Formats: sequence, C-alpha cells, structure tokens
Amino acid sequence: MSTLTAPVSIQHELAATAQHLASVLPATASQTIDAGIAAVHAAGLAQHSLRAGQTAPDFTLPDAVGQPVSLAELLANGPVVLVFYRGNWCPYCNVQLRAYNQALADFKAFNATLVAVSPQTPDLTSLTAEEKELRFPVLSDLGNTVAKQYGLAYQVGDAVYHTLHGVGIDLATFNGDDSGELPLTGTFVIARDSTIAWTATDANFKQRPDPAVLLEALAQL
Repeated sequence: MSTLTAPVSIQHELAATAQHLASVLPATASQTIDAGIAAVHAAGLAQHSLRAGQTAPDFTLPDAVGQPVSLAELLANGPVVLVFYRGNWCPYCNVQLRAYNQALADFKAFNATLVAVSPQTPDLTSLTAEEKELRFPVLSDLGNTVAKQYGLAYQVGDAVYHTLHGVGIDLATFNGDDSGELPLTGTFVIARDSTIAWTATDANFKQRPDPAVLLEALAQL
C-alpha cells in the first residue's frame, strides 16, 4: 500500500501526558493509581483476555447517535480494528483516539473499520465522538458486557475508585453504575472470518500501540 502516510508515533505524547499528570495530581493520588496498575499487573489480568487465533465474539452496541452497530456487520465490509478504552475522562485514551482518528485513511487503505468501545453511558459516548470529531463508530458498552466477553473487565478496587472520585472522575456518573468496573485497555485486529489476528492488552493503561503497529498487522492479513 504505497499510499500510506506512516502515522507518527504516539509514544512521546503518552509520555508527556504521564509527566503532566504527575505534576498536577496530588502525590498520594498518583501513588494510589500506580499501585492499582501494579496490582492489576501482579494479578495477571491482561493474560486472561482473548488472544490471537481465537474467535472474536460478535456483539451489537449503540453508537454515538443511538444506532445499533454489530461486529458481524462491520466484518462483512472488511477487517476490524477494535479498541476498548476507559472513557472520555482518561487522557491516555484521548491521545489514542485522536491519533487513530488522524490515521483513519491509512486504516481504510486496508478496507478496515476502526471502532472504539467504552462502558460510558450513551450520552457521554456521544460527547466523546463530538468533542474529538471522531470519524469512526464509538460504542457504549454499559455494564462492560462486551468487555467481559473479551476478558478485559476488572474491578479497579476501592482505593483507586475513591481516588479517581477525589480528582473529579466519578465512575458511577460516567458509566451509569457503581460497580467500579473498567475495561483493560485492549486493541484487537480482527479478520473478516472473526479470527483475532493480533491483539495488545496491558495492565498499564498508560501504554497504547502506535497506529503503525496496527497497520503492520492489517498488512499481514
């Protein structure tokens, strides 16, 4: 595909985001959040997610304007890049979504559809799509129903839950429930036959794959 534009790496922006948050968040909040990441890593939760070679479960979820979108319908048109993100409140998610949005033409060069899923309420999903001018489907997965099917849903724990609330992130308001549950950040490249061809899941939500890595995976299909 000689028309690809070689998207710029997002790693510098992710690192800059981490540095900025470390400078503005209370030290105790940063420590609690980092301890939460370490706990998820120690529990090996990321290893429980679906892996390459497995079949991607079909799903139907509402998009930013309330219309149902199914994985099966998207796969009928070509491969799918499926991104699970935490919410509009997550600066690292915003870096990822903006970068992928900018690389949309490159994904389309492989006839691939990009789709992002979070446990946010439909209203906040709509806000995410509007604020960032996203040109791909952004879906609302209330209760992390689909995230659970992909092995991504986990409890953040009381300490992290209350710390987030203390810095203005009320998960109960964002997600419409008080479960304290989020998806691990996960990205899946799914072939047209529903086979997961490539995946990246990480206990550390500060880590996200570059668009170029996903394009390489698409090129192998």
